[in-house]
Order: sequence, then structure tokens, then C-alpha cells
Amino acid sequence: MKHVLLLNLHQKYEGIANGNLTKELLGEAKKFFLENGYEAKETHIDDGYDTAQELEKFQWADLFFVQSPVYWMGLPWLGKKYIDDIFSAGFNTVTYASDGRSRHDPSKTYGSGGLMAEKRYMLSFTYNCPQSEFNNPEGFFEGMSLDEANVALHKTFQFCGATPYPSYAVHDVYKSEFVIEDALSGLRRSLEQNFLPSF
Repeated sequence: MKHVLLLNLHQKYEGIANGNLTKELLGEAKKFFLENGYEAKETHIDDGYDTAQELEKFQWADLFFVQSPVYWMGLPWLGKKYIDDIFSAGFNTVTYASDGRSRHDPSKTYGSGGLMAEKRYMLSFTYNCPQSEFNNPEGFFEGMSLDEANVALHKTFQFCGATPYPSYAVHDVYKSEFVIEDALSGLRRSLEQNFLPSF
């Protein structure tokens, strides 16, 4: 059986970011994975976490599904703390063994010392900004794609050897005409495209 670790990196700000959308999206992802033969475990960082237990989950997982809001162009600080805590604590056991370089072999380059080469991940974000700001030279992100704007998290997984699936994002989450059903169905389509080869 395939194993997926569902990571909820939401950090609550009362009245501004309560986390309901993140939970709905993560619930939709969990439903999809359970329907398609995965065993699932979850971590909700706002509930707290034990580093040793998280490393056991990281060892167990074949796939990481990360659901997070974007605060000030990056992960919530508690989400970044989680990444720093777990990826660092996994040194030489779960996440990475070295930065990859070798004094004796110049062909071994920086970023090639990861221990997660058999694992994959998918990122899913919620944004206040419109989708039109990405892949737009005149937009706020100056032509960057969604993944380019989130390069730090991608590079963290890459440093540890994991391979990405295409990312997903929900935009304009504070607009009055936001429809959660559209966000959920969009995630479902993205999951089908990533994980159902015949879709």
C-alpha cells in the first residue's frame, strides 16, 4: 500500500486566517488518496508536533502532500519552523546525509546528498492574489510561475532528493465571490492529473 503524509502548514490568525479553507482542501486531498489505495497520516502544525514522531512519519511516507496558505510571500512562520525542525533533525537518518559534495569526487555536486530519492511531494497553496499575477511579466511576481515564486520550499525537498508533482493553488480567497466548491473541484482535478495516469 502507498503511504501519504498530509501536512497542514496553516497558522491561525483569529478573524483573518482561521484555517477553514486549508482544512477543507486537506480533507478533499485525504478523501482522494484514501479512495485511490493510499494509507494516510496527517500533521496539523497548529496542534503542535513531536519531532521524533514526525521523523517516523517522514520515513514511512512515499508521498508528501503539503497544504499551506501563503503569508507575506512565503510559508507561515510556524510552517517554516516545522520544515527547519524536521528536515534538520532528519540528518543522516531520514532527510539528508550531507550537502552532497566530496573532497575526493568533484562530480558530486552541492544538493546531491539527500536520502529521500524514492519519495515524491505535491505543494498546494492558498493565495489572496489573483492567478493573473503569475506567468505575467507585468504582474507583481515579474513573470515568475507559481513554482518559481515558491522556490525555497521546492529546493528544500530537492536538497533531500524528493521529486515534485505539479503544484496547485487557489487564488483570490478573500473575494466576496469566492466559491469553495470551485477550489475543491480544482484540487480534485489536479490530483487526478497527477496521480491517475489514465485520467
